Amino acid sequence: MKKNLPIEIIRFKQIREEQQLTQTEFAEQLEIKNSTADIERGKTKIAGYVVKNLVKLYQINPLWLFGESNQKQVDFSNKLVMPKVITVNNTEQDNILMVNQKASAGYPSNLQQESWYEQLPAFDLPIPEFRNATYRGFQIEGDSMLPNFQPGDWVLAKAVEHLSEAKPNKIYVFVLQDSVMIKHFQPHAQSSYINLLSSNLNYPPYEVSISQIQEMWEVKSKLTFTLGENSENSMLKKLEQSMEDLKQQLSSFKNE
Repeated sequence: MKKNLPIEIIRFKQIREEQQLTQTEFAEQLEIKNSTADIERGKTKIAGYVVKNLVKLYQINPLWLFGESNQKQVDFSNKLVMPKVITVNNTEQDNILMVNQKASAGYPSNLQQESWYEQLPAFDLPIPEFRNATYRGFQIEGDSMLPNFQPGDWVLAKAVEHLSEAKPNKIYVFVLQDSVMIKHFQPHAQSSYINLLSSNLNYPPYEVSISQIQEMWEVKSKLTFTLGENSENSMLKKLEQSMEDLKQQLSSFKNE
């Protein structure tokens, strides 16, 4: 007599068949040794890490898998990424808190600790663009966002409520589980991931699971305290150097 299998086993096999994968191929994707045969026969339970991989790879709703929901897939686009703590001044206007490079290291782990925010400098700007919204300042570290931003520059960024508000190629501050990054946003082929791109082309794209994102801030403006070389003068210097190199090469040919 055919054994009645639990609903999670039936749906597990259904996912594999929809992806048109063999038991061995499916096992490899889910980091299961050998194949998924024992799971599909009901001999082995579906481990927690397998459920996690089903969410990451195929956006499978764990509640659906175990028969507790009719919604098969998780909608990551609607994830809340709004700030966890907001401070106000004595007129009940939102403060602009400034998170420097040192504070960035502790920011992800202190998101909901109201007392932690008391150490951050706070101010407000009497400019219409900075009213009726929550802004935060973050300091640039490293050279991954050159030439847009120099190390030590500050960005003023507006709070984003839902991930679905993010627009491709725009620059955002991403507060992840263990770090703060300022990058261009790009969608990913898999809806449970996004790509973070640097302005500096020497840095490769950075793939991030949406589950890692705690807050997002859209960069609106910057504060800089470094007056670098004028780009026009810099280009002239490069041309002058190229001409000098060419002259030296021509001279060496004449002397041969």
